[in-house]
Amino acid sequence: MGRLTRDPELRYTPKGTAVADLGMAINRYRGGTDGGERTEETTFVDVTLWGRQAETANQYLAKGREVFIEGRLQLDSWEDKSSGQKRSKLKVVGESMQFVGGPGGGGGQGGGGGGQSYSSDSQPQPSAPSPSAPSQGGGYEDEEDDIPF
Repeated sequence: MGRLTRDPELRYTPKGTAVADLGMAINRYRGGTDGGERTEETTFVDVTLWGRQAETANQYLAKGREVFIEGRLQLDSWEDKSSGQKRSKLKVVGESMQFVGGPGGGGGQGGGGGGQSYSSDSQPQPSAPSPSAPSQGGGYEDEEDDIPF
């Protein structure tokens, strides 16, 4: 769960499939107990959405909007044309998406709920009770064996 760092960039493959790329800033807070100073750590993540989910993100999401996305990690590797060095980038390929807060981008601290949830099967789904619970159609093969991390 995080906030968009830029508006989604929608494009279409030659066969007409929608693809949206977006960037997210994900904050992690730690410390603050026993008189310690609370620190904030921000991680920036690139996300790719496909199909109807990509079109929905392009229609409803904008820079600063909070969103919860579940997906799989994908490592892209290539050779830099100018330097000849091998490069790689880890990104998330979204499988389900849940809007958090209202359309103005505010869910407040701890924010949220109330929005629609969309999975890669392109059908709107009811909102999950909380971001920590797996959404319907989240792609878990055997939920009993999954260990939350």
